[in-house]
Amino acid sequence: MNTGCANCRTTMNFYETGYLYLFHEECDIKPLREALQKDDHTYVLPFHNIESLNEILEPYAHILVEQGWTCSISSSDKPGEYYSAEDFLNKMKYRDMIELIQKGEFVSYLQPIMELEKYELYAYESLLRSADPSRKINPGQLFKAAELTGFHSMLDQRARKTAIESRVGNIEKGVKSFINFLPSTIYNPEYCLKHTFQIVDKYGVNPEDLVFEVVETEKIEDVSHLKSVLEVYKREGMKVALDDVGSGFATIEMLSLLQPDIVKIDRTYISGCDRHTDKQQFLKTVIQTARELGISVLAEGIERKEELAFCKEVGVNYGQGYLIGKPALVPEKPLISAL
Repeated sequence: MNTGCANCRTTMNFYETGYLYLFHEECDIKPLREALQKDDHTYVLPFHNIESLNEILEPYAHILVEQGWTCSISSSDKPGEYYSAEDFLNKMKYRDMIELIQKGEFVSYLQPIMELEKYELYAYESLLRSADPSRKINPGQLFKAAELTGFHSMLDQRARKTAIESRVGNIEKGVKSFINFLPSTIYNPEYCLKHTFQIVDKYGVNPEDLVFEVVETEKIEDVSHLKSVLEVYKREGMKVALDDVGSGFATIEMLSLLQPDIVKIDRTYISGCDRHTDKQQFLKTVIQTARELGISVLAEGIERKEELAFCKEVGVNYGQGYLIGKPALVPEKPLISAL
């Protein structure tokens, strides 16, 4: 199946029994005591349990990496694709997460976002979770494992697909969906986003109901590339949001350059904003700048009524946080009655 992006076609098979192959064109020293020499540059280690294989490799990990060995795992007497020792060992370490990513068995939990002027439902943010309730995953750890193993493009694409599918039967037309994406996985927006746009068409979702939210802002180095990605989303009729304003990359100075539709204020500036004058001044500065540029402001991490009241008072457009509503598989209305 063509996923629409070459970076997303990574695969990795883990076998419960099989053979580990180690290859080094220049090193003649046996890399593992348990390995058998297959030819001048190749050693092989049969294994009958992948967990025991992991235990065998662990003491040799630094040697394999330092000496520059490459590794392959196969169910037959012929090696499969070779990886650098570091890459292979990471894949072995996070194999459970890799298998989860490859199977794509995810759901979206939906957290309400409220329009503050009238206390009305505005949107839901889609948050990635495992489809198996017994298999708890930490999204941050999952994306970290994906980055270390080369599966971040596949995971990001599948997260976007899951988020769009989650609207069906759950979210009414006119209510927006906030969908996180990693700019670093989109090497060519015209090509890599085709699959996402096909999913939008497949389910008959109005592009105007989608807000694609930039995450991992602290890692962004190529601002012009990010701008080109945002422009492709906008061209398709979708809105874009910049996450964590005030933290790392997402500074006020970037708002004018990137021209997002919405900026999300980092929760560290929202917590206790009713009591801290420095946070209040920051919020007022962001709101003023955003208004001048025609950008809406969303406060995330609202957990107290006082924080909500202050945000509304100074002109924040939208609010999100546990006070308003927690993430749920079946979307809940904002807790307006509690306000």
